[in-house]
Amino acid sequence: MTETLVASETAGAGAITASAPVSGARQFWRRLRTQRAALVAATVVALLVLIALGAPLLALIEGQDPNTYHPHLIDSARGGVPVGAFGGAGGEHWLGVEPQTGRDLFTRLVYGARVSLGVALAATVVQVFIGVTVGIAAGLGNRWVDQILSRATDVIVALPLMILALALMAIVPSGFPRPVLVALVIGLVAWGGTAKIVRAQTITLKERDFVAAARLSGWPAWQIARRELLPSLAAPVITYASLLVPTNVTVEAALSFLGVGVKPPTPSWGQMLTAADVWYQAAPQYLLLPAGALFVTVLALTVLGDGVRTALDPRAASRLRIGTGRKREAGA
Repeated sequence: MTETLVASETAGAGAITASAPVSGARQFWRRLRTQRAALVAATVVALLVLIALGAPLLALIEGQDPNTYHPHLIDSARGGVPVGAFGGAGGEHWLGVEPQTGRDLFTRLVYGARVSLGVALAATVVQVFIGVTVGIAAGLGNRWVDQILSRATDVIVALPLMILALALMAIVPSGFPRPVLVALVIGLVAWGGTAKIVRAQTITLKERDFVAAARLSGWPAWQIARRELLPSLAAPVITYASLLVPTNVTVEAALSFLGVGVKPPTPSWGQMLTAADVWYQAAPQYLLLPAGALFVTVLALTVLGDGVRTALDPRAASRLRIGTGRKREAGA
């Protein structure tokens, strides 16, 4: 359903990108600037990226380390609850400390942003690369190539993402870097939607005159894909990729929450939620901080992705203006 909706809404945008890439880019930025919600979301995403990149500097400013234990800040008589109000928050520990371990929450939160955003972006790159490659090959290939790749894509789409990811994560040796593994697993089992969109767009575009002329000129398939199809596919692929990032953030958090994602002591928001599920009454900030960070990140990325979709689809702005005009006429 989602893939069909995105494909139908971005078809016109792909054609415009092919005909006038420079003016199309200017129109995109002009339309995006008119969407206040998307600009706010872009600001939030940029801030989150800066926090993730600057995690070592922020930890240095606070003077704490994400993996250092502070047992003197834990009240063992109460079962490991942090000493002091608000989970021990203060000048030395800005957001308090973890129950039982006493590790600094602020540094673990900002380092966790690195894992969550990094894994989501890397997984999206893998999904887009595989999906675009398979989709173009299916759209440009003969009937047998199209049938084989399309059936393989259908199998990937039909497989339950979480169950397959859990199975793959369980059989990989523990010595493999877990953030890299999570990104690869998500990307390798979730590229089917991208491939379907790209295949549908490729079948439509290869009937256009500029692609037909390139084929009559004797260009090989890879050259047609690189010079003629990829510029036209940029708009729908970017649109769909912008919606994949928040989904991948959620999947990474879910895998870490289930205990098969990022392993301790590497900080991760999903891992923090796993450890906090028994502390929501005694130390609620331990649960609310990673949950709030995850909620804000997914919301900002979703709003930004919707803004990108609207900016890349000129028909969206036209529909909005027509609907507003009709409402005004009805009110008058």
